[in-house]
Amino acid sequence: MSEVREFSLEPVRTDGWFERIGDGIASFQALCEIIGPKFFAFAMIGGARITALTVDRRIPDNTQVDFVVGSEGDEISDEGIQRVPLSEFRRRLVAALVQEEPLAPPPEHEDDLEALQQHLGVRYLLLAPLFGYTLQRLKVEPQGSRVEVLFEGAPESYQLTAFRARLRTHVREELDRAVRSRGRGAIDLGRVAEAERAAQEGDALRVVELLGGWPAPLAVFLRTPDGQMLGPDARATIARGLALLGSACIDLGDPGKGEEVLRLAIQYALEGEAAADVYQRLGEALLARQRPAEAIGPLRRAAVLGAPAEKVWPELARAFLARQRRLAALGAMTRARAAGVADETLAPIRLKLAEDLGVAFQSWEEALASADPLSVADPASVERSSSNPAPERT
Repeated sequence: MSEVREFSLEPVRTDGWFERIGDGIASFQALCEIIGPKFFAFAMIGGARITALTVDRRIPDNTQVDFVVGSEGDEISDEGIQRVPLSEFRRRLVAALVQEEPLAPPPEHEDDLEALQQHLGVRYLLLAPLFGYTLQRLKVEPQGSRVEVLFEGAPESYQLTAFRARLRTHVREELDRAVRSRGRGAIDLGRVAEAERAAQEGDALRVVELLGGWPAPLAVFLRTPDGQMLGPDARATIARGLALLGSACIDLGDPGKGEEVLRLAIQYALEGEAAADVYQRLGEALLARQRPAEAIGPLRRAAVLGAPAEKVWPELARAFLARQRRLAALGAMTRARAAGVADETLAPIRLKLAEDLGVAFQSWEEALASADPLSVADPASVERSSSNPAPERT
């Protein structure tokens, strides 16, 4: 029976190679954002050297990529430079990387690192860490070579041919994802209605799939003459789409990105029909992140612009209360009650106010209740106009 030979793969492991190369490239982050980090890595593996990019910010897939195929240090001539759209560049990279390579013979000795690299395949040594695999050991058995790896910390074992095929599948899947998201960067206002349906169904991921490519081109477009001349209907539709996207990002655990998108939505909304909703979403997001002082401004703006009273006033009451602006919180709570918000919903706010204001609470509550609560246009004015802890009771 043939002997099983084992080889440690630590000497040929390439973990972190892409990041290390990136440390020496000034434009590394920008190239990753435009091309996609994995596709940039694919270009390095396949020997495609990018010489120039003509970026289309509005429709990223129309970005033109100038590149040559060859080794670092080869002389670049104009005749050797190819120019293709980004989508075609990605397709060519994947087509090159998924071609099967013949399996080289296994090494005879453990110190024959070149033979070990050739047997595994240099391409696959570079692809493995991109997809989360850490190579551990190679076992050369009578029925073929087997590679042991860690994948996301868990040990796995594959026949070498199967492992190489698995990596090629990962490469194809990367292109499939890019193709599915193609056009996301184009500003198709018709997507907003579909995103609204997805949001109503609680499908935040679908909202991101539909609108995730909007922020970057829209941020640029807003500064152009065409962006400044955009009509109110288009502005409102864009603002609604960005508002949906911002909330979806927050729901998916990226509140920082969500807040950034909501602030862009405000720039498009101005004081139009979508503005109240956008301001309210931003205020709620800030309040949820324990930033009540920052939440008060957007929530008050939402109230002024006509946000649903039953939604905005309870949130304002919570924000004021968190900042210990108790009389303003009481005024907001009064407005919420007048808008039909159930007492049980407001009970925690009322209980906290009663605890904080003590005996003065009942006097203030009665004073506000005896007035027309809808006349309290700004609950904070109650706070500013008061010079006494409570109105005198008769």
